[in-house]
Amino acid sequence: MHWVALFSQTGSEIYQVSERLGVFPDQIICNGQDFDKINKDLIGCAPIHFTDSKPTVEQYLELFPKDALITMHGWLRIVPGEVCEKRNIYNGHPGLITKHPELKGKDPQLKAIELGHNVGGCIIHEATAELDGGPIAAVSERVYIKDLTEDQVFEALHRTSVDMWVKFLTDKFKHEHK
Repeated sequence: MHWVALFSQTGSEIYQVSERLGVFPDQIICNGQDFDKINKDLIGCAPIHFTDSKPTVEQYLELFPKDALITMHGWLRIVPGEVCEKRNIYNGHPGLITKHPELKGKDPQLKAIELGHNVGGCIIHEATAELDGGPIAAVSERVYIKDLTEDQVFEALHRTSVDMWVKFLTDKFKHEHK
């Protein structure tokens, strides 16, 4: 099984997950256009492919091997439903949409703060044509966010997401080698 990881911002989550797993993705895909913003520790650990800002269906299908496990770590693009149907794609989402469906979409951490939520959390779900609507694969422990600053909320949910991805991928890799 090939592991393909996607990011749009720094790739720090991919690096932290990979370090803890002791394995890096076979390929990393970034649609960011600013090479200087990428986590420097990630560079050289795995091939990084830069895409257009908004890849087409054809580009996605070319980039994603049919047998790949594709994980999205802050991929700030909606993968077309046609691609989701043809590939094995999982998305990490820093919003506890199992309890608060209004946190689907962009910036769920900010929405949770603005709505005055006491707790937050993260999920990993299968990517489908419905935005943040695919079957849930993992749900984090709840994270108390009520009295945290915005930066503290982002950091707490980032740590939670890394922990979830490590467990999720460990389970996937073990299952693959049975």
